[in-house]
Amino acid sequence: MTISIEHLSRLVSDELALFHQEFAASFQSDVGMINEIAEYILDQKSKRIRPLLVLLSAKLCGTPTDATIVSASLVELLHTATLIHDDIIDEARTRRGAPSVNAVWQNKVSVLMGDFLFSRSLTNMLRLRNYEALELLSKTSEALSSGEILQLAKSSNNGMDEESYFRMIWLKTASLFASSCKVGALSVDSNAEQAGALWEFGKYLGMAFQIKDDLFDYTALADKIGKPIGRDLKSNLVTLPLLYVLNTMEKVESRKIREAIRNGLMPDEAKKINDLVFSDGGVRYTEDKLNEISDKAKQALGIFPESEVKKALVGFITFNRQRTS
Repeated sequence: MTISIEHLSRLVSDELALFHQEFAASFQSDVGMINEIAEYILDQKSKRIRPLLVLLSAKLCGTPTDATIVSASLVELLHTATLIHDDIIDEARTRRGAPSVNAVWQNKVSVLMGDFLFSRSLTNMLRLRNYEALELLSKTSEALSSGEILQLAKSSNNGMDEESYFRMIWLKTASLFASSCKVGALSVDSNAEQAGALWEFGKYLGMAFQIKDDLFDYTALADKIGKPIGRDLKSNLVTLPLLYVLNTMEKVESRKIREAIRNGLMPDEAKKINDLVFSDGGVRYTEDKLNEISDKAKQALGIFPESEVKKALVGFITFNRQRTS
């Protein structure tokens, strides 16, 4: 059975409507251009996965509150700010099949818009009046930037290995998934064991999401995922499918491929590397890792009794395995 976001969100449909109102209000400014860009962002398609994780995690532990809705908006503000900055760094011209913010408003304005959203999220954190949640989200904001810098540093010196890769995807992606789940628990009457279990679930789910995204660069079609395929290779980003292949070949050959990527690939060279990732087991190895980490996410929810809400959270694992974008 194919699982959709609409199916996963049905248990928190009322809370999701409140989130959309709060999220839209979070963009409001007395600067006209900010409102113009905000309207453009809000009109774009988004799965709203992180807010849904906040809402469902809260519902798993109790009854969602006003703090739950604010928390859901906060994590999506952080995510949106990160996406804007990512597209600038990657020189991406599209996002979810539409022109990216930097493609429409250019880099200077886009950087400042991302900064505005980070600042607005920090301001809104104070509304939670919960020190643990504030500390969690502040550290997550730091982790998101650290992950991007780590990725750029390892790419510039050809230093990406599997250990660095998993640290990088934890910082730049999984940390926000983990925080989304835990802050949802913190927004209701949960205990430390529940909050910790949801943090673990979010961590592994987030890592699985990033691994799936990295697989798309080798296996998907551009019209399916809403971004150009091969972008990682063109941006000198070595991810898990290629890392596995590089680790299985002679060091001299591995070094040649890394240098070729660093110097910029011609289309035929990129195709050869893509074919190599398939033929030498990179895709298969990455799919095995995806399944292994997904299983850990499911195990993290073991402390919770069976319920429709728990089924919905587990459903995100299946959704990730099935998704084509």
